[in-house]
Amino acid sequence: MSAWADWIGKSETRSDVITPGLLERFCATLDMPVTGDIPQGLHWCLGLPDAATADLGADGHPARGGFLPPIPLPRRMWASSNLSFGHPLQIGDAISRISTIASIEEKAGKSGDLAFVGIDHETSVAGRLAIRERQNIVYREPAATAAATRPDGTETADLSEWDWQRRFKPSEPLLFRYSALTFNSHRIHYDRPYAVQEEGYPELVVQGPLMATLLLNRAAGELGADRLSSFSFRGQAPAFADDALTLVGRRNGEGMEMAVLSDRGNKIMAAQATVRD
Repeated sequence: MSAWADWIGKSETRSDVITPGLLERFCATLDMPVTGDIPQGLHWCLGLPDAATADLGADGHPARGGFLPPIPLPRRMWASSNLSFGHPLQIGDAISRISTIASIEEKAGKSGDLAFVGIDHETSVAGRLAIRERQNIVYREPAATAAATRPDGTETADLSEWDWQRRFKPSEPLLFRYSALTFNSHRIHYDRPYAVQEEGYPELVVQGPLMATLLLNRAAGELGADRLSSFSFRGQAPAFADDALTLVGRRNGEGMEMAVLSDRGNKIMAAQATVRD
């Protein structure tokens, strides 16, 4: 039996309300106009962990314990998610989110020991399921002491096969504001000395759900609001503050393929979606 068997099935419930102020701050952070629609991706700003500042670890995450299993590997990041969207959220909705530990798997990788934790989130309004998500978190060993360099691609990004593209640079204020919106105190997103000296990155790291949210919003710009019935993303390489990135997408039968690309030809994030009829 796995050492973590007792954690499988553990759950917690959180509640929140979608206020006009939250929507306005979300749209201001992403340079979006405020409309009557709740953008897909805003749910990542709801039902947030509320650990006291005194209970944070050295990396800014809540210290081990609580809902998440006490995996003894120090580095934690959001690796991927698979989502299905039911009915759209609205301003004033009181949401309830049930989160359940679905799986815990330990592996030995090229860079050392790894642990993967799968969490199922069900967000409901008045008992009606609005969003279902499987979130996958990866735990890793400590970083090397020397700062890592940005990956070098062998060619520039080829955009010719994509139906649409949008170039942008994630600034430090954008990363800071998104961390504030999601109550994410992981220091790799706002504390450059920590990110470089302790975690081995060359610069501040762009949040995975921020890039996923930008893809969702770009899809809404192409298709209209709330047109995606499912969306999945997987991080493939880190992105860093002030590096030029390109959001791209193309229709693929009844669905859509999307990605975040670097100027060096690296795929930072891969995503797939299905479109409502």
